[in-house]
Amino acid sequence: MKQIADLLRDTRVIAVVGLSSRPWRASYGVSEYMQSAGYRIIPVNPREKEVLGEQAYSRLEDVPEPIDMVNIFRRSEFVPEIVEAAIRVGAKSVWMQEGVVHEAAAQRALESGLSVVMDRCLLKEHRRL
Repeated sequence: MKQIADLLRDTRVIAVVGLSSRPWRASYGVSEYMQSAGYRIIPVNPREKEVLGEQAYSRLEDVPEPIDMVNIFRRSEFVPEIVEAAIRVGAKSVWMQEGVVHEAAAQRALESGLSVVMDRCLLKEHRRL
């Protein structure tokens, strides 16, 4: 729990991979909540132009500013390529939302110096702390 508390305290910029502009999607609700809590949200989704008032980017590599956390709202089979991109852009952590699990990718992220949270909801953890 201390790891999650420290991670949330030290994070300011969250790139959300798979963020949708549809308000009924979990990615939107979680990101809207985190934005209202003071975090900068950067949408990463090639199908979007803008979400929550922020310009969307097709890939993590296209984001023109440093990223603290990569929050993943994609199916587990897409996690390895997202983790590799997170490593390339120098992200500090990777957060896999509830239901998103990929042990090998998590291990790769840890070995590259990133903090990893897997199969947990960012909104629920933030509220709990």
